Amino acid sequence: MALFAAAPVLAGQQLSLKDVTGAAFRAQSMAAVEPLADGETYAQISSDGKQILTYAFKTGKQTGVLFDVQTARGAKIDRVDGYIVSPDGKHLLIQTQTKAIYRRSFTAVYYIYNVANNKMEPLSDGGPQQAPVWSPDGQQVAFVRENNIYLVKLLYNNAESQLTKDGRHNEVINGVPDWVCEEEFSHNSALVFTADSKQVVWVRYDETQVPVHALPLSNYSYKYPHPGDQNARVQVMSYDIKSRQTRTLQVPLDADGYVPRIKATSDPTKILVFTLNRHQDCLRIFTANPMSTVCQQIIEDRVDKYINEDVFSNAIITNSSLLLTSQRDGYNHIYLYGLNGQLRRQVTQGDFDVTDVYGLDEATGDVYYASHANGPADVRVYVAHANGRTDCLTPQAGTSSAIFSTNFRYFVCTYSSLNSVPRYTLCSNSGKTLVTLIDNHDLAEKYASYDMGTKQLFSFATAEGVTLNGWMLRPKDFNPQKRYPVIMYQYGGPGSQQVKDNWNIGMNGQGAILEQYLAQQGYVVVCVDGRGTGGRGAEFEKCTYLRLGELEARDQVETAIWLGRQSYVDKDRIAIWGWSYGGWNTLMSMSEGRPVFRCGIAIAPPTCWRYYDTVYTERFMRTPKENASGYDDVCPIARASQLSGSLLLVHGLADDNVHFENTAEYVKALVDADKDFRQLVYPGKNHSIRGGNTRNHLFRQCINFFNDNLKQ
Repeated sequence: MALFAAAPVLAGQQLSLKDVTGAAFRAQSMAAVEPLADGETYAQISSDGKQILTYAFKTGKQTGVLFDVQTARGAKIDRVDGYIVSPDGKHLLIQTQTKAIYRRSFTAVYYIYNVANNKMEPLSDGGPQQAPVWSPDGQQVAFVRENNIYLVKLLYNNAESQLTKDGRHNEVINGVPDWVCEEEFSHNSALVFTADSKQVVWVRYDETQVPVHALPLSNYSYKYPHPGDQNARVQVMSYDIKSRQTRTLQVPLDADGYVPRIKATSDPTKILVFTLNRHQDCLRIFTANPMSTVCQQIIEDRVDKYINEDVFSNAIITNSSLLLTSQRDGYNHIYLYGLNGQLRRQVTQGDFDVTDVYGLDEATGDVYYASHANGPADVRVYVAHANGRTDCLTPQAGTSSAIFSTNFRYFVCTYSSLNSVPRYTLCSNSGKTLVTLIDNHDLAEKYASYDMGTKQLFSFATAEGVTLNGWMLRPKDFNPQKRYPVIMYQYGGPGSQQVKDNWNIGMNGQGAILEQYLAQQGYVVVCVDGRGTGGRGAEFEKCTYLRLGELEARDQVETAIWLGRQSYVDKDRIAIWGWSYGGWNTLMSMSEGRPVFRCGIAIAPPTCWRYYDTVYTERFMRTPKENASGYDDVCPIARASQLSGSLLLVHGLADDNVHFENTAEYVKALVDADKDFRQLVYPGKNHSIRGGNTRNHLFRQCINFFNDNLKQ
């Protein structure tokens, strides 16, 4: 690691906590970008939410107004929250009055907008809708309301019919995933049309046997399976619109198996059904005929320990092909199949992980994707040609991502780095920058006018010989002759990454703005990704299998020991904190056995994996029956008597993800072990603990806690 030299300091402005928790340093971004079918244009909601505008991919110039709140005829709304363009481009579904349910699910009031006659009508008068889907012919919309599926036909004056009637809260769900599948398989819809628009296919979740969880001080209860519990029983169903016949597809699924995705193909007789066994180490893909109900397996992928859930969000189906990722060779790579399951080629290979799959240009055979080919902290956009050649389309070091036009001739590139604000450009598919759309120049100037510290990446080797990567932020007036208190921020969950060459690092993003505030208070801030984190292949990621928290905590302790050897660090004033898995990791690290932390803050922490959900926990731990010692011996509750350092526990009472039960049970263990601690509870707040003045209050308590313990 490079030695730090003192530098002359010019006085700048000081951050306030309101600057940190508010929008003062929020970057301008491009939201709700939708490439349109012509391949030359994309749509986007205007900054005031009043219009949906179209722009040319080649020039970035506005080409039209797709929708305008002020001039649309018919129903009146205040603003647009989102939109879905029909496949034929003749209609839009306009999303308004959005209300969150869980992390990804929401209800909204949708309107059908006719582009040609500028008229808007309600999708349904029966109440808010969820997860609407256009039919391929653009003449029908299926949606979910209160766990049942409804169908609206445009050609029949928006006539509405109810396709299912068995849906009931906490019993049966049709067309949208249950809580655990939404959260851990990262989706909010399980409903598709066949290619001929004649049938609707969906996943039905029977959660009658799943245990109920009630949120404290709330009238709300929902189904939440803990490890080893009964999951929802799933079936794949079809509905023939003409004959009104409902069928159950014969998917060869284990009684306790999962259906993480269903996807339509260009063949109306084939719906792709993705299945996982409960151990989540075997992915099978079937073609299902909605009419005959017959299913045929076309792909099986077995990998060591578990299938990474990113495979589902990265799976792409074209007219004749399927792109699928797999870690079967030790790294996450792309494989190209025909729709009959025949492997055509391994698209990417090497000692690096693919992070995102953007698509296949069927005309050329080119596959577009993003990967860590230049190192774990770096993400760039690439094209793999059919002849085997690979080109990097975003050669600048940092983090790049892309939204491609439907014909793959252009893409919107989002770029940032540790010290570069987010930049949005339009590029050709050769990587040439055509126009800069947003450069956030004003933000960069504002950021530079404050006393901001220096951010840089580093790496070191632990006593076990494991090389770990990190980033460090030092105060602007850093003096290598002084000894600074250090605050270690981390997360550490399987496959996650906090150490990135990216602007939005840190606890609150925005150029590590919270960490910059801490640096102005005189702290050095450090973040290190330990074993179990992503971007470094399956072996590094999966070495924590069955004993989550053990190696991760060891690596955070090793980080503190290494920091303590640096001349500019006061080894007796090192703190650690984190949120969710980072809270778990904080508690595990503070009770690892080596007392290296003066204090720590655990926000919304799991404290025993028995209290978390089936899908996430069993993916990495199997069931408590199979792995009792992994659950009971490797957890903060079991190690409460070993806790070293001052501790602040924070939790929201309405946390539907990591239940307050985790903190409550840990508090019992701390009391039994006669350990002192502080506790902060936020009534009515979920896992994100935000809304109104909440974040300002939360972070003020945290910073006061650090100051009380580290500035002595």
